[in-house]
Amino acid sequence: MNQVPPNVGIDVSQGTLDVAVCPGGEQWQLTNDDAGIGQLVERLRTLQPVRIVLEATGGYELAAVAALGIGGLPVVVVNPRQVRDFARSTGQLAKTDALDAQVLALFAARIQPQLRPLPDATTRELSAVLARRRQLIDMRTAETNRLKLALEAVRGDIREHLRYLDKRIQDFDRELHDRLRNSPLWREKDNLLRSIPGVGPILTTTLLADVPELGTTDHKQIVALVGLAPLNRDSGRWRGKRSIWGGRGHVRAVLYMATLSAVRRNPVLKALYQRLLQAGKPRMVAIVACMHKLLRICNAILMHGIPWRYQPLDN
Repeated sequence: MNQVPPNVGIDVSQGTLDVAVCPGGEQWQLTNDDAGIGQLVERLRTLQPVRIVLEATGGYELAAVAALGIGGLPVVVVNPRQVRDFARSTGQLAKTDALDAQVLALFAARIQPQLRPLPDATTRELSAVLARRRQLIDMRTAETNRLKLALEAVRGDIREHLRYLDKRIQDFDRELHDRLRNSPLWREKDNLLRSIPGVGPILTTTLLADVPELGTTDHKQIVALVGLAPLNRDSGRWRGKRSIWGGRGHVRAVLYMATLSAVRRNPVLKALYQRLLQAGKPRMVAIVACMHKLLRICNAILMHGIPWRYQPLDN
């Protein structure tokens, strides 16, 4: 009989890595540091798993994922919500690190999440800078809201903090610009994306940093990754409204803001938007359709390496 290739689940915490193998049930624990990660890579190279699954844990998994990827091992990072839903579907309600590793290994074997190329170190750094910029913008929004209701005794301090946040956001904008322009590959991709009317520096930076699959995979997969694929809500004869959710929400938020500009400046999106409104579609439905179209255009531009060209149809 042919032996079933093993799948591995790794539950990551700040201090430990809990590892489980499916099938076989083998389990062990290592420290989440250079020594432990080195042992993990060597042991999994010997095991030769078909897939290694970890959850996104806010950064604790990055060192292990990078080491596994550099070691040529098939690693994939999945959404924790998917794993929790899978665990409940199997009746697994208890939760410990060891049990979570078992669930991840079973998830890898049953669901077989798609393996994707890992972003390189430079892309991860760009993504981290971009994430920090988003955090500063959230802080600025919170402080602006506080200023409206604050008493005079603290208004000066809030204004001073707002000035500081404005300066730091400008600093990050310059750093993002410099990082893009100093990389020949990113500079070329940035130029291609910026040739599209309505696409600005924040959208291009976000797409390059947080959607590294852009330009390398088909449109349906890109749309699903960002969470723009409409999901059915039907039961029997009842037909519910299609809705979008999941995916990379922060990318979707940036794409939404860019689309609000693009429907005024981009002739293709402007025509689509007006046509949908004239057909009686709600404004938000029209905007989402334009977001979908803009993302497809960006993917096609990078896939073919050809700048934006618009040729209006003859009347």
